[in-house]
Amino acid sequence: MAKHNVKNNRDEERYEMEVDGELAVIEYDFPQEGVIVLTHTFVPEHLEGRGLGSELVEAVLGDIHDQGWKMVPQCGFVAHYVQRHPQWEELLYNEVTVV
Repeated sequence: MAKHNVKNNRDEERYEMEVDGELAVIEYDFPQEGVIVLTHTFVPEHLEGRGLGSELVEAVLGDIHDQGWKMVPQCGFVAHYVQRHPQWEELLYNEVTVV
């Protein structure tokens, strides 16, 4: 369970988590309906090493799941997180369609 509140700031196209007055964020794009591309994760340097990036990714993936979206983990941190936590692989967007 998340220790910090994570909100989707649609105007800025990023998820935000406030920690000690600072923002940790995951930026995204929506190239098409139902598909979100996670482009960049940022945690302020002095907050690194506390598991905040993983906490943020977990909350964002939970929201993506709840929305019924698929995602493209363009950000290396998110891609690595999904590799280490295969339960989230079901969210990966697959461009291949079966006819």
